[in-house]
Amino acid sequence: MTVDRRSLIGAAGLAIAAKGAGAAEPAAPAQPRPAASAPPRDVTRILARYVVGARFEDLPEAVRREGTRTFLNWVGVAIGGSHHETLDVAVSALKPFSGPPQAGLFGRAERFDIMNAAFLNGVSSHIFDYDDTHLKTVIHPAGPVASAILALAEMRPVSGPDFLNALVLGVETECRIGNAVYPNHYDVGWHITGTAGVFGAAAAAGKLMGLSEQQMVWALGLAASQPVGLRESFGSMNKSFNPGRAAANGLFAAILAEKNFTSSDGMIEAKRGWANTVSTKQEYREITEGLGSRFEAALNTYKPFACGIVMHPAIDAAVQLRNENRLTPDQIRRVALKVHPLVLELTGKTAPRTGLEGKFSIYHAVAVALVEGAGGEKQFSDRAVRDPVVTDLRGKVVPVVTPGVRPEQVDLTITLTDGRTLTRHIEHAIGSVENPMSDADLARKFVDLAEGILPEAQIRRVMALAWEIGRLKDAGEVARAGVQA
Repeated sequence: MTVDRRSLIGAAGLAIAAKGAGAAEPAAPAQPRPAASAPPRDVTRILARYVVGARFEDLPEAVRREGTRTFLNWVGVAIGGSHHETLDVAVSALKPFSGPPQAGLFGRAERFDIMNAAFLNGVSSHIFDYDDTHLKTVIHPAGPVASAILALAEMRPVSGPDFLNALVLGVETECRIGNAVYPNHYDVGWHITGTAGVFGAAAAAGKLMGLSEQQMVWALGLAASQPVGLRESFGSMNKSFNPGRAAANGLFAAILAEKNFTSSDGMIEAKRGWANTVSTKQEYREITEGLGSRFEAALNTYKPFACGIVMHPAIDAAVQLRNENRLTPDQIRRVALKVHPLVLELTGKTAPRTGLEGKFSIYHAVAVALVEGAGGEKQFSDRAVRDPVVTDLRGKVVPVVTPGVRPEQVDLTITLTDGRTLTRHIEHAIGSVENPMSDADLARKFVDLAEGILPEAQIRRVMALAWEIGRLKDAGEVARAGVQA
């Protein structure tokens, strides 16, 4: 059944964040600086009250469905990243210090205490930059939230409906808080998946623990004290550290709050609270308005390409032109792109040396898409980055920041050696809210990520359980099904 997700969020939620990468213009010297919005009282408490009282039965069917797709996609990317060098290093470093073997790691045989399991599955799910994206804030919602609550579900019995409800509430929490401070918070250098994701993890874990309203206020407050992640980390192992740490930190906050470890009651909105400390923008109504009727969780999207979301329109255009015209690299003289400023700000690496760096190179992304006709995990490997054909072609890629081009758009023109030109305009790339990946697309992505890590029969079983998460008696069954024997 096809569902219009946009009808669930209201007209105000339809615009993709296209606010630019630069700072806002300063106010005239003679004028006092206006507040973005008057800070209402009890923002933290209003949010906590909603999370504590929200029921699975009250979630619209389309929101449940998107929550299920979010979970399936997260499981697939967590399995896919499970044997990357990043995970090998982290597992080796943390194993001597782990507590009881309470929870497993997707795609691996090791077991860890739930704090470390939440961290490691969060890292694994973000390694390929292939995870879900809330396009309004560029938050990757599932990594912090699903990693925390699935680890918890292995330790405490959790039903599938309760798990899915908590997942949706966690995504709702982090994305609403992200809306309140984006883009200023992100522009100054914070990695918003880590800084906002910790709230989602705390809210979701606290929901499953049955926290009271006051305990949930404290959990959110303790989460506010643990912002993690700077954009300088992009292109290194440190980037995937951020959602992993947010998952563990949020779980940590909820566990402490359950035992009445206190915090300020206004840690989000207070004068010296989180929002005022980490951002020059505070739109608190984004957090509190429309709770239970407008769902940011319905806006989640899934990547068809394993890299920064701002490169997706260019990859989409390159793959289309390559396949339609059966292009080969030797036919291409120049590739010109008209792009939004964020493209070069976030993905301007001209000479990436590793696959991780390639995820932040528009030059590599377009070149490898033209050479291999894809933009999956294999196209952002060390092998692909060092391929001499790709390396030669990326020197012919010329992105130009162009006024009027939005982040989700691109104009791509290929000049061929025979003088012909081929052009493609992308308004909304595949994987966007307007042009979403289908369930079949997500299933193919899942299988592609899990192949070579788990046997085929096991892949099918884990995927089937993920699709049925909202009906399972025991949500922890998914975790146990996804580990290596």
